[in-house]
Amino acid sequence: MKQLPPLPLADAGRALSAISPALDRMVATVVCIPAFRRPRLLRATLESLAQQRTDRPFAVVIVDNDAGACESVPVAREFLDAGRLHGLCLVEPRQGNCHAINAAFETALTAFPRAVHFLMIDDDEIASPDWLAMMVRAAHTTGADVVGGPVWPVFDDAAKQNLERHPAFKPAYETSGEVPMIYGCGNCLIRRPVFERLGRPAFDLRFNFLGGGDVDFFTRCRRAGLKFHWVAEAVITETVPESRSRLRWLALRGLRIGAINYHVQRKVARTLWSRTRLFAKVLALMPLSMLRAARLAAIEHKVLIALHPIIVAAGGALAVIGIEPHQYKASRIKP
Repeated sequence: MKQLPPLPLADAGRALSAISPALDRMVATVVCIPAFRRPRLLRATLESLAQQRTDRPFAVVIVDNDAGACESVPVAREFLDAGRLHGLCLVEPRQGNCHAINAAFETALTAFPRAVHFLMIDDDEIASPDWLAMMVRAAHTTGADVVGGPVWPVFDDAAKQNLERHPAFKPAYETSGEVPMIYGCGNCLIRRPVFERLGRPAFDLRFNFLGGGDVDFFTRCRRAGLKFHWVAEAVITETVPESRSRLRWLALRGLRIGAINYHVQRKVARTLWSRTRLFAKVLALMPLSMLRAARLAAIEHKVLIALHPIIVAAGGALAVIGIEPHQYKASRIKP
């Protein structure tokens, strides 16, 4: 195995597994890719990055979060050794969604000291050819601290494609412009000062196995008065396996969303009065969710979609008494 040149990592427990032969550490843009046991899909992700239509130099930081098998490392090395992408791959030995994302961003911040824009894409997603150029351009022209874009599902079971409007898959916004907040990190750009302002770890480890570390992070960004922008044209698609279009997965997803929403609000409810108000809000969501379900049923004409608000409300109520699904801990299914 060839010797890797010294490179400062933010955490000594992480192992550097692959690096470009001639790495330019002075790039201004870095794309972060957390990966876990999906080497075939990761190859498609990296292929989409290698085919970006941009004259802007960028690097990639790939994090394999499965120290036992390291299935993502050979795929990353394939692209890096051939010079199709420039960057590095490391192994984060501590398993969990937030550990992997923190490893990616912290390594990017340390290894590329002049980088300003840090993007993220998941290892089951494919970036459209102009994705990177559009995201960086939006950051430059709007001055936004955080830029987001849509992630549209592509179902392995083509018959389930009509579920693309289910709240578990539908993007938060339809048109480009300033928005109050984005909710997911599967298609985002974050400027360096954001990390400096929010501190480390950026993604709260309390959400490591529940999911929702991104919702918590962007909620803290909003509370700090940071500016968000949405680029509807900067499209990413994600591969949705058949298992994630089943009722059981969609129900667990709804319960987790409810639990995540509760915990994000619980973090800032530090007084007895604020906690009482939060508890009352959780209870009030149950009858309100039925009204929302009726509205969705009238619009979408699909039971799976209409049930979502009720399941989310139930997830919040169950989280109050400590019952919540930790899908990341069991199988690291993507939220």
